[in-house]
Amino acid sequence: MSKRGGFPGMGGFGGMNINQLMKEAKKMQADMEKSQEELQIQEFESTAGGGAITVKVTGGKVIKEIKISKDVVDPDDVDMLQDLIITCVNDAMRKVDAAQSAQFGKYNIPGLM
Repeated sequence: MSKRGGFPGMGGFGGMNINQLMKEAKKMQADMEKSQEELQIQEFESTAGGGAITVKVTGGKVIKEIKISKDVVDPDDVDMLQDLIITCVNDAMRKVDAAQSAQFGKYNIPGLM
């Protein structure tokens, strides 16, 4: 057995001591928190119906603004307006998801996302 404890021949975590490993983990956590904060304040915009509907959301998936062109407001076709709004909001949320995947994918931690 090794004098330092642990498993013989392992050399501590592949040659890295536990203090260095903890230091790297704390740095990674701080970097991830910073990335998450930056993403939260970003805004994502989507349009539908050729620009008739515009939606802005934050990286935290909070809807900030919905703009509806007067041209698409037809009291006899409310269903179309509702469909356009749903399409636009869902697209904006997909953009946030894609940005999150891109931002946190660089950390490559199994089970994180």
